[in-house]
Amino acid sequence: MAFVTRQFVRSVSSSSTASASAKKIIVKHVAVIGGGLMGAGIAQVAAATGHTVVLVDQAEDILAKSKKGIEESLKKIAKKKFAENPTAGGEFVEKTMSSISTSTDAASIVHSTDLVVEAIVENLKVKNELFQRLDKFAPEHTIFASNTSSLQITNIANATTRQDRFAGLHFFNPVPMMKLVEVIKTPMTSQKTFESLIDFSKSLGKHPVTCKDTPGFIVNRLLVPYLMEAIRLYERGDASKEDIDVAMKLGAGYPMGPFELLDYVGLDTVKFIMDGWHAMDSQNPLFQLSPSLDKMVAEKKFGRKTGEGYYKYK
Repeated sequence: MAFVTRQFVRSVSSSSTASASAKKIIVKHVAVIGGGLMGAGIAQVAAATGHTVVLVDQAEDILAKSKKGIEESLKKIAKKKFAENPTAGGEFVEKTMSSISTSTDAASIVHSTDLVVEAIVENLKVKNELFQRLDKFAPEHTIFASNTSSLQITNIANATTRQDRFAGLHFFNPVPMMKLVEVIKTPMTSQKTFESLIDFSKSLGKHPVTCKDTPGFIVNRLLVPYLMEAIRLYERGDASKEDIDVAMKLGAGYPMGPFELLDYVGLDTVKFIMDGWHAMDSQNPLFQLSPSLDKMVAEKKFGRKTGEGYYKYK
């Protein structure tokens, strides 16, 4: 009888543990690593939707600039959202800002977070080193996610011991305005992790779409080859860049032409993506490099941010 009782207790305990491990994580506390435009944007929307956020970067001056940018963005939103009640708008800004703290030490703050979202430089080695370090300090339940737009999530997740709690969470710039989030599931990502990130994305007021861990995911896999084909059309002398832009805006209904978009995204960014894809599959015709793009990047003509790309800017 005692044996049967012990077996029953063990069975119930095992069942309870399995049930708990199958439960989705409700994300309340978020650590965002990287205080640039993307990281600050992610921190802003998370804080504005009731999450506690720690924004992390290497230097205090970067974080101060990030927080100032977030506050200015929130004030613009509040001015539109609470046009008839400025007091409520002020309270919205104040409450959101109070939910954001900053740190220069990622390892010291991940012990109390449910989700780590990385938005740092697009360099696999740097990302791997970051996640490998954080993996030692984060609790077992903590989910890791990368906002990479071009690197494979699996290659980043392999630096950790939590491949089942690792996925891609790709936001779009500017994060407060863009509704889309790509949730990337690797072959190792658990269903619990995947569903937790879908729920988190919805809690931010975003529309999540899902994709396997394929180069460029959905948007960039379609968008970047389109941009590159526009460059090739121009390089062959088939049409001017101005006419190509006008044609796509008036003929396809695009808000920006491909060359306008290239300059907006940054030619260095587009080249970085193409270089990575070309190295991965050099025979793929969609991944072939461009002489004119390479030349402009070598000349530091990156587009809007440097004042010149395919067009010149004041």
